[in-house]
Amino acid sequence: MRVLAVAMFAISCLFMAPAQAAEQSIIVLDASGSMWGQIGGKAKMKIARDTLSAVLQSVPADSALGLMVYGHRDKGSCDDIELAIPPAVGTADKIRAFVKGINPKGKTPLSQAVRKAAEALKYTEEKATVILVTDGLETCEADPCALANELEKNGVDFTAHVVGFGLTKEEGKQVACLAENTGGKYLQASDAKQLAEALKQTVVAAPKPVEKPAPAPAPAPAAVPQFNVIATSTLSEGGPPLGKDNNDVQWLFYKADASGQAEGDYLDNQYVGTYSTTLEPGSYVAQATLNNSIKKLAPFEVKPGAITKVAVNFDAAHLTVLPKRTPQDKKADDNARVDVAFGDYATTFYGTTKAYVAAGDVKLTGSLGAVTVEKTVAAKAGEKIETDLVIGAGMVVNRATYVAGGPPMESSEIFFEVVSPTMDINGARKSFNSTYGTGTTLEAPAGDLILTARLGSTRAEIPFSIKAGERKDVTINTQAGVLAVAAPDSDRIVVFDAKKDIQGNQKEISYGVRAGAQGYPAGRRLRGEADVQG
Repeated sequence: MRVLAVAMFAISCLFMAPAQAAEQSIIVLDASGSMWGQIGGKAKMKIARDTLSAVLQSVPADSALGLMVYGHRDKGSCDDIELAIPPAVGTADKIRAFVKGINPKGKTPLSQAVRKAAEALKYTEEKATVILVTDGLETCEADPCALANELEKNGVDFTAHVVGFGLTKEEGKQVACLAENTGGKYLQASDAKQLAEALKQTVVAAPKPVEKPAPAPAPAPAAVPQFNVIATSTLSEGGPPLGKDNNDVQWLFYKADASGQAEGDYLDNQYVGTYSTTLEPGSYVAQATLNNSIKKLAPFEVKPGAITKVAVNFDAAHLTVLPKRTPQDKKADDNARVDVAFGDYATTFYGTTKAYVAAGDVKLTGSLGAVTVEKTVAAKAGEKIETDLVIGAGMVVNRATYVAGGPPMESSEIFFEVVSPTMDINGARKSFNSTYGTGTTLEAPAGDLILTARLGSTRAEIPFSIKAGERKDVTINTQAGVLAVAAPDSDRIVVFDAKKDIQGNQKEISYGVRAGAQGYPAGRRLRGEADVQG
């Protein structure tokens, strides 16, 4: 009897043991000032906000998720780190609401933010996962790799995943160690589609809840349709739909007011050409935006038990612009700026330009330095247009010597300027481009031009001709020398031309030089004067 009692007590203890809690994770979101940078004409913060909002809809109901943010309150502080939403089950709406109000402005203390997230998860006592989303590198004198080693060593089962948003391959290597040294994933994201996929792999897929004993099977629920709204978009009436692999289309769904206008916050959001979702019966407005530039609204009704189809025609074309120096160039010039304007919208690209544009006249402006060309393209709905934009610029490599055939003047203070060979009515030449330093380059229009050089009181110029697409070394012989003055007890040095003018005055060539050497025109007699203290 005693043995039976002990056995019954042991069994009762098993049933009384508390259920294990879901594993916890924290998203660490970069809200530094660099998040105002743009990808495809759209701020990275806006892309991150919309993408995270959409991904959070897929988070399992029993996932315990939190949010840590840095750089969103103070411009220059490495301590601007906030646990905005503590990790808990059912926080998706709170995270979405907080992220919606973020205004990026500060630095990137990503290492300290990850450390604080790990501590909030009690990583030395429990399994913990941190998902870092950053568009920049550490700016607060911390070592992400050393931190990863420390967290891996001290943690019970710590994992960090890193999403590099808009980072180059080389930049990514500097933060990937946070993931690699803790058994996590490093994922590169260059646009909204890749960011969404990275967040699905980290936020949605990890962490997984601790397995619990399977409950008794429940009766199978009645079949529920997967969706009741199908939204499609096209570039032209009756044209092929922009498919599910196109992330240049953003869908926002709103409740409609009594007049049929959108009201309140959006209910659903996705970046995809063709989109399916489920909405309660009622009146709605779909807002579809193509490439952040062409916006269309479509009111619709959802009825019980029916599937509603929403169709949007953007009345647009896909444009590819190849900016070149000459018509014969096979590749676009990556340094060329391309401005695209249609209607009241304008945006800027560099190098090969791909964009959706509204049907009608599209103004293109190509620039290389001060060399600019304009072109108007007539776009028709549904078209794929490819056009060259020939800017017709050459590149001047600036060089200067003291004497003909001599070594180059090694100075970053030489001022070079490309000007027109003719003067206007006021005796001034048109300036096309300018810079400082021997060996630098200047973009210049094709034709006959003049390169001028100035260092101190020395001025020289040389005419030259250049063709579109040509790289040309132009060397100016300044016919100058260098004067070194030593006056240890003086507080200023003034250099005059030794020759007097008709009034008996001497031209001042240089003033305020305390020591060192200055360039002066050759063949001139000079006179120096120094003020001495004491």
